[in-house]
Amino acid sequence: MLKIDRRRACGALAGLATLRAARAADNDIVVGQIGPFTGIPVPDASQINEGVKAAFAQANARGGVGGRRVVFFELDDTYTGDGFVKAFAAAMKRKPVALLSPVGSVALKRMLDDKLLDSADVIVINAVPGAEALRNPGHPKLFHIRAGDRQQIDKCVDHARSLGVTSLGVLHQNIPIGTSGLAMAAEAAKRVGGIELKPFESTLDIPSLAATAARLVAVNPQAALVLGAPRFMADGVAELRKAGLQQFIFALSYVPAGLLAKVAGPGSRGVALAQTYPNPMGAALPLQREFQAAMKASSPATAAYTSFHLEGYVSARVFLEGARRAREITPDGMARALRAMSDVDLGGFRIDFSKGNVGSRFVDIGVVNGDARLIY
Repeated sequence: MLKIDRRRACGALAGLATLRAARAADNDIVVGQIGPFTGIPVPDASQINEGVKAAFAQANARGGVGGRRVVFFELDDTYTGDGFVKAFAAAMKRKPVALLSPVGSVALKRMLDDKLLDSADVIVINAVPGAEALRNPGHPKLFHIRAGDRQQIDKCVDHARSLGVTSLGVLHQNIPIGTSGLAMAAEAAKRVGGIELKPFESTLDIPSLAATAARLVAVNPQAALVLGAPRFMADGVAELRKAGLQQFIFALSYVPAGLLAKVAGPGSRGVALAQTYPNPMGAALPLQREFQAAMKASSPATAAYTSFHLEGYVSARVFLEGARRAREITPDGMARALRAMSDVDLGGFRIDFSKGNVGSRFVDIGVVNGDARLIY
């Protein structure tokens, strides 16, 4: 009889398992996220990360993309431009097809100014914030999903006018998102007519912000619009309330309702926030139900979902949709597939890159309630 060397047999089986694992890894679709997981006072990046992981876990459980598993990694840029450049170089060593949802105007500006996408074989899907300066001219490898600042500001001004507001105080930060936002608000006011802007500029420094808020309140506008970085908007709302403003306040989607409630306390109630995605806690749309099911399976400890969770989920869904349509799942193949996506329905939220690199212009208004949640 033929004797079998059990040690050799076990070694052969282990070697075969390793080979199969290597082949499976070679066949994986690699996607990454570079974001400010430290150094930023808001949870945007980590919540986006949870949403992305939920979408990819859901897709992998259903067989991935053509039988290929999606592997996702994240790197911290510490909320600095230099940190982003360093993390970008590290990410490229992993050969991702795409990077999803980088956060922060400093990081995005460095990516564009340093021409990182010109030499790297990768595309970027979605970016926060949606400042016009990062979109025009932008970059052909940068595909924005969320509606930009212009669409959000237009929605706020339109909504204010529909409420009968004829004078709108604008508290804006002395950085590009604030100054360019003021210019867009002025254009929107001119377009709708019958509404006068009363602008006031401030730094993030609390004494300066408190003094500026007091000057704005003194002119007695019928409503106020706060424009700036997330923390500026949260602090701005708090200082306006402390200065005695009881009127309606509008702000952009970048400030989470939870942060606003933490900073402004009861003063956050009734604040209207522009939202670039549907209600993450709603159930009317198939997208909302799919998202919530994915989050429950992937992050069961997370009880309340934010727009940033949904943003991460949608970013991953857009990648998956492009990957399924691509002839080759490479950065170039993905870019061609995305540009061919015209009026794609993700379950009540539509994406169209056929006319340019901005896929959605959806904007809604959510109002913060007493439980620090948004009512749509």
